[in-house]
Amino acid sequence: MDLMKTLVASTAICAASAASAVELEVTHWWTSGGEAAAVAEFAKAFNETEHTWVDGAIAGSGGTARPIIISRILGGDPMHATQLNHGRQAEELVEAGLMLDLTDVAEAEGWADVVNPVRLLDACTLDGRVYCVPVNIHSPQWLWLSHDAFEKAGLDVPSDWFQFVDAAPALKEAGVVPLAMGQQSWQTNLAFGAIMVAVGGTDLYVDILTNKNADAAASAEMTKVFEAFAAARLLSEGSNVQDWNQATNLVITGKAGGQIHGDWAQGEFQVANQVAGEDYTCLPGLGVNEIIATGGDAFYFPKTDDPEITAAQKELASLMISKEVQVAFNLKKGSLPIRGDVDLSAANDCMKKGLAILAAGNVLPDGVNSFSADTDGQINDLMVEFWNDTSITVEDAQARYADIIANAD
Repeated sequence: MDLMKTLVASTAICAASAASAVELEVTHWWTSGGEAAAVAEFAKAFNETEHTWVDGAIAGSGGTARPIIISRILGGDPMHATQLNHGRQAEELVEAGLMLDLTDVAEAEGWADVVNPVRLLDACTLDGRVYCVPVNIHSPQWLWLSHDAFEKAGLDVPSDWFQFVDAAPALKEAGVVPLAMGQQSWQTNLAFGAIMVAVGGTDLYVDILTNKNADAAASAEMTKVFEAFAAARLLSEGSNVQDWNQATNLVITGKAGGQIHGDWAQGEFQVANQVAGEDYTCLPGLGVNEIIATGGDAFYFPKTDDPEITAAQKELASLMISKEVQVAFNLKKGSLPIRGDVDLSAANDCMKKGLAILAAGNVLPDGVNSFSADTDGQINDLMVEFWNDTSITVEDAQARYADIIANAD
């Protein structure tokens, strides 16, 4: 960085720290027990400054919250900071000039040197400028298994997806729902992606997400993925819950054998005082491939004409990526930190598995970073329809999926 850039960036940080006390409204969709405990770490750190965190939690999930968040920004009633997934969800808002440029903070603090993998910072960057702060790494390709449920069925805890499927009849016989699944569309799409990695393999997954290869989407290998997904939907009969954390609770209470879900599920296990390896087992890559995808969350800061608010926004961005706050937040959230230079000796067994995979570089792109919001929405809609309507054949679902990929942006 040249001298002029250093002086400009340093001035920005000093201005942020010297800002008058302000209140910042922060919107997010972290409302489950584990999520609330995690976001409280952000609020605590910010409230320890001269400023005040005004919590704007939106009940539901990202699918519920994102339209509300975007509508407020476009409608001229923006919050001061908001959670979105790092990726392309805010692309149009950035292009419209509605988001605060954080490049001066990012350069002054060397974000490019500490964010690991750097693709997460790239997802916040447009035309060389940084517009968001990534706060965690979430991988959706995990299978969470209840020890109590398998004990009821007289079975050993499975070590991979295929053993889990084989165990399903015994679980049903014991009165246990094999697979917990909520009814939000993104949950079924998440499960589809995880099964794609386990059954179809990483090369197929990367070819479709990165290259948007419609031929691969229509291939015989992908047919096996759809067949496995069709079989999986039969395992969730009797789940009858809506939200993801309700499905996780079925696993925690031994009412379901397992759940395909992201690593944020472990925040719920922690709140329930369950211990990884004793009360539950976590299998990255569904136990088939030692792999994680690097999705996750980022915070954006809508532009304001008030320089004191702008300075406080930059101070919050700086706090969110600081070492101490990264550790406190991610230990509660169950996600991996975006910094590669923090001490996570207090991590539980599941987080340590994720950290080891990340350190080995066995990472995959995430759909939210690969597809536009429109394309991702089309895939979500297809997966929830296929999951809930068993009259839709594998052939029909795969043909529709291949068409979406062929026209993906």
